[in-house]
Amino acid sequence: MQLNFKEIFTAFMILFAVIDIIGNIPIVIDLRKKVGHIQSGKASIIAGVIMVIFLFVGKSLLSLIGIDVNSFAVAGAFVIFFIALEMVLGITLYKDDEHSAVTASVFPLAFPLMAGPGTLTTLLSLRAEFAIENIIVAVISNVVVIYIVLKTSSKIERLIGANGINIIRKIFGVILLAIAVKLFAHNIKALLM
Repeated sequence: MQLNFKEIFTAFMILFAVIDIIGNIPIVIDLRKKVGHIQSGKASIIAGVIMVIFLFVGKSLLSLIGIDVNSFAVAGAFVIFFIALEMVLGITLYKDDEHSAVTASVFPLAFPLMAGPGTLTTLLSLRAEFAIENIIVAVISNVVVIYIVLKTSSKIERLIGANGINIIRKIFGVILLAIAVKLFAHNIKALLM
């Protein structure tokens, strides 16, 4: 097992941008107001477990239905592209707001907010380019960041302010657009060869 810190950092930043936990602080705060206490640890761990399981089982699942990782990565590039557009343009293409007080820590926090379709697609796209141990370290690092942000979301909102959160969200949106283009170009090349 050879850890590559460049791969870990790149995978961490890609996942951090897709999960967009900082940009989701307003949603987290709104959820807290509606349902009361949110179990930050439980939400973080469940999101991490979903991501790691999909990292291992996702490829087999795709093989079972006859789709290769490069095709999935190209499709994932489109999903990431649209997530980035949402972030940059401040629009909502898809949002499911149904939730109850009993399951708020799991749904919608752990899934689909943190370990949603965009994140899962990104994981398989990353798997096409990076070593699996580096992706796992990046996932665990993101889970730690998610936990810290969930625990301190009220303080972060007061510190950064609504404008600060919007600026961060737009910056990560532009980074995500560039990542989507790179994923598309890399994997479409592999499909055409």
